[in-house]
Amino acid sequence: MTNVISVRNLKKAYEEKVLFEGVNLDIQHGERIGIVGANGTGKTSLANILTGYTNQDAGSADVMGSVGYLQQSTEINRAGETIEVEGEFLKRTKELGILTDCTGSESYLSGGEKLKISLAKIWTSQPDILLLDEPTNHLDLKGIDWLISELSLFKGAVLIISHDRYFLDQIVDRILEIEDKEIHEYVGNYSDYRAEKKRRYEARLHHYQVQENERRRIEKHLESLENWSAKAHNQSTKQEGKKEYYRKKAKKMDKQVKSTRNRLQKKLEESGVERPQDEKKVRFQLQEDAGHGKRIIEANEIAMRFSSRTLFERTSFYIKKGERVGVIGENGSGKTTLLRLFVGENDCVEGELWRSPTLSVGYLSQDVHDLPEEENAIEALGYTTRDDIYQAKTILATMGLERTRQVIPIRMLSLGERTKIKLTGILMNKHDVLVLDEPTNHLDLPSREQLEETLMQFAGTVIIVSHDYYFMDKVCDRLIVHNKKRFQRVEMGLSEYETKKKSTTDPTTEDQKMLVENSISAIISEISVLPHDHPKIKELDASLAKLLKQKREIQASSKAKKRSIE
Repeated sequence: MTNVISVRNLKKAYEEKVLFEGVNLDIQHGERIGIVGANGTGKTSLANILTGYTNQDAGSADVMGSVGYLQQSTEINRAGETIEVEGEFLKRTKELGILTDCTGSESYLSGGEKLKISLAKIWTSQPDILLLDEPTNHLDLKGIDWLISELSLFKGAVLIISHDRYFLDQIVDRILEIEDKEIHEYVGNYSDYRAEKKRRYEARLHHYQVQENERRRIEKHLESLENWSAKAHNQSTKQEGKKEYYRKKAKKMDKQVKSTRNRLQKKLEESGVERPQDEKKVRFQLQEDAGHGKRIIEANEIAMRFSSRTLFERTSFYIKKGERVGVIGENGSGKTTLLRLFVGENDCVEGELWRSPTLSVGYLSQDVHDLPEEENAIEALGYTTRDDIYQAKTILATMGLERTRQVIPIRMLSLGERTKIKLTGILMNKHDVLVLDEPTNHLDLPSREQLEETLMQFAGTVIIVSHDYYFMDKVCDRLIVHNKKRFQRVEMGLSEYETKKKSTTDPTTEDQKMLVENSISAIISEISVLPHDHPKIKELDASLAKLLKQKREIQASSKAKKRSIE
C-alpha cells in the first residue's frame, strides 16, 4: 500500500508551550486512523498542519491528494449565505435526514443540521483523504449510523479526531495518541487501544519495580561495604601495629564501593526504566440542595413552533426528583429548545410547562463561543473574592486545566478547555437539577469517563442531551424520546430502547461479524505479547488488516440491508 501522508520530525509550539516535536508518521491509503489525546495536546493543531491551515515550526508534512476537512467548530451557515440543494449534495442531505426546506439561508438550523450540511459538502467534493475533527459532535444517532456506514464504504484514508468511544470502536483500526509531546501508536479500535495502553503501563511498571528492587539490593550491599570501610578506617587509627592492614582494607572497600556504584549508574543510564506516569485523573464534585416533591417538572400538551416549522406538539410527560433523563431525537427535532423551556429561557406556544418553584437549576449550553476570548478563565467566570477564586482555580485544576492555562486568554484554549470553564461555573454553585446540552462535546476521554462517574453519584436530577452513545447509556435510566412531532417518556435506558427499536438485524451477518471480531481479538492478543521487532509481527499485521477490512465490509453490508428494509 502507498503512503498518502508522510510526516517527518514535526514540531509545533504556541509561545513557550511545545505541543509535540520529533513526530514521524506514515499513513497509507485506505487506513482508518483515530487521533486521541487530552484537551490541549495538539490534535486540532496537527489536523491544521496536515490541511495547510497552520504552519509547523519544524519538520515536514507531505500530503498526497485532496483532503476533505471537517473542522471542529465550523460556521457553515453564515448570514446571507445560500446553500445549493441539487445533485449529489441534495442526495447526501436527504440521507442525513435534512429536509430540503432547511437547506436555504435559514437562521434556525440546529447545530446538528449545520454539521450534517458540512459533512454533505465534504462528501460532494469527492476527496482522496478525509480528516474529520469531532465529526459526531451534535449528530443524532441516525446521523452517526449514516456516517459509520459511509466511512465503511469510503476507499481513501480516514483520519478522525474524536472523543466518542462508540464511534471510534465502530470505525478505526489504528489509534494515534498525542501524549507527552509525542505520538504513540496502537493497533485496533478504541477498546483495543485502552486495553493495550493498560498492558503497556503495567509491563513498564513491572520492569521499573524489578529494576528498583535490584537497585535497592545493590544500595543495601554498598551501605554494608561502606560501614565496613568506616570501621576499617577507624581501626587504622587505633590499633598499633595493624594500621597499615586496616588502611589497605579500607582503601580496597572504598574502591569496591566506587566501582559498584559506577556500574549501577551506568546501567541505569543505558537501560534504566523510568517510572511510568499514572494516567491523569480528572475529578468533578457536584453538590445538591435538599430534595423536593416527587415530580419536579410536568409538561401538559405543550408545543413549540418557529415560523412555519413545528418542532413538537401535543407533548405531555413528567420528570421526578433524582432521575437521570436522556432526551433523544433527530437533529432539528427541538431537543435544545425543550431544555431551554426547562430552564426558563423559552416559553411554549401552547400548553403548560410546570416547574417546582424552588428548583435550583444549573444549565450547560452547547455553545462554547460565548465566553469572552480576551479574558482568562477566572475573569470570564466573574469571581472576585479570594475564596471564590481559590475554589474556581482548584476545580479547574482537578478537571485537568493546568494553572498556566488558567491565566492565558480564552482564545488560546481548546474547545474542550472552554467547556471545562463552563462546567466550573456550574460546579461552583449548589444545584439540585442539572440541565446539560451536549456536556461531553470537546471533552477529552478521561474527562468524559469521570463526568459519567460523577453524574452517577449525583443525588439530584440530571437532564441530558448528548450524541455520546456510551455516555447516555451509562448515565441515563429514563428517556424522553422525540417521535412523530411529540416527546414521550420511556421507562428504559438507551441500549435497551435501541435494541427493542431495531428488530431487523440479520442473524447470519451478526454471526459473521462475531467470528471476525473473535479472530481480530486473538491476533491482537498474540501481537501484544511479542517483542516489537519479532519477525512474526509483520505477518500478523497483514492478517489483522485483512480482518479489519472484512469487518468493515460486513458492517457496510448490514447497514445497506437495514436501509433497504426501512
